[in-house]
Amino acid sequence: MSELLTADFMLKNETGKMLYHKYAAKMPIYDYHCHVSPQEIWEDKAYENITQAWLYGDHYKWRLMRAMGFDESYITGGQSDYDRFLAFAKTVSYCIGNPMYHWTHMELKTYFGINEELNEESAPAIWEKANAILQGGLTVRKIIEQSNVAVVCTTDDPADSLIYHQKIKEEGKMKTKVLPTFRPEKAMNPTKEYLETLSEASGIKITNFVTLMQALDNRMDYFHENGCRISDHSFGDIPFRKASLHELNIMVSFVLRGGELGKRQKQALQTMMMLHLGRGYAKRGWAMQLHIAALRNNNTRKFNELGADKGFDSIDDGLFARPLSHLLDALAMTDELPKTILYSLNPRDNYMLATMIGNFQGGMPGKMQLGSGWWFNDQRDGMEEQMRALANLGMLSRFVGMLTDSRSFLSYTRHDYFRRIMCNLIGKWVEEGEYPHNEARLGQIVQDICYNNAEAYFNL
Repeated sequence: MSELLTADFMLKNETGKMLYHKYAAKMPIYDYHCHVSPQEIWEDKAYENITQAWLYGDHYKWRLMRAMGFDESYITGGQSDYDRFLAFAKTVSYCIGNPMYHWTHMELKTYFGINEELNEESAPAIWEKANAILQGGLTVRKIIEQSNVAVVCTTDDPADSLIYHQKIKEEGKMKTKVLPTFRPEKAMNPTKEYLETLSEASGIKITNFVTLMQALDNRMDYFHENGCRISDHSFGDIPFRKASLHELNIMVSFVLRGGELGKRQKQALQTMMMLHLGRGYAKRGWAMQLHIAALRNNNTRKFNELGADKGFDSIDDGLFARPLSHLLDALAMTDELPKTILYSLNPRDNYMLATMIGNFQGGMPGKMQLGSGWWFNDQRDGMEEQMRALANLGMLSRFVGMLTDSRSFLSYTRHDYFRRIMCNLIGKWVEEGEYPHNEARLGQIVQDICYNNAEAYFNL
């Protein structure tokens, strides 16, 4: 069969080819947001077969397999790993126009040396070839090393012990930095059980809003000592509803008695928590990530059967420009707005966010960032739309670049995918006379977006 992925894959102009091969391809990866397991990195997890590496936990693949009509037993489990792989092989061969087709074949080529189409006919041979490579020593750490990853920032709850990050650092064998990210999502949506867990982790008995903030401050200090410099928040939309300390104390006490807050109460609690946390991030020099507009767990029956993060989330269409502006402005009023990256799952919001970040720039290059094409948008159109919006309304050259946002260690090829798309877009602008063919400057811009900007921005 003819070669599937050529050296110039996704590169449609000569300038883009030059920028990719000479400047982008060799840059290390700075994966500042992902969902891989630090325990699996510490244990240097090995996979028995390609299904374990590909289909265990990958809701991107699961959604497509459901669209093909496969029974859930082929998707989230029940069937043999081999039969699940065959089902995915049949699925991917029909994924014309879908990034899954590209990602799948990039991963096969990069990690397994397989550059042929995966389909029903080729699946048995590819199964054997890929499994031989995995069983021959392609472990999690080998994948990270082979991918030239300089930094991995995992996603971690404030109550986490960070024991595996500590073990990796103490062992001192990995060139890659593996660092935690502070994600207080459970604290922002508190239950009695979680507040008790946070109390135990922090050593501070939570009885009201003040002690809840003290507990989170304690955990921020602990995370900082363990190398954390990034926080992460996920919202359907942005809350902004202020409340008095008396009201907040009543809310926390109510939760501690097993109560569940109403919508307005939750918005108020989250607003005041975000203001406190934002100031804490600024004080510590952290970056704050806000992931907005995910509509989660839409299929109630499947959520009850399978739980969260099983491929039943989609894009929300709520309007949040005004509350987001109020939140950022409230922190900026006292010069306590941290470095901030804004993402929306809805590409409709690119221009709104690109102009919003311009309201609060200053003090350092690219303090406010329009986050990369995220989740449903980490494909060519989504990436190009995000970069065009940022270029039109801000500074693409200061962009901190791509992230995997993945639970799969094989997803590092998405950085290469992004780099090809980015170089092709810049090359197109140059060849159409919109920017001079100054190779030194172009090469610097490309390498900055690939890696250098993130290294300077996060200061890990």
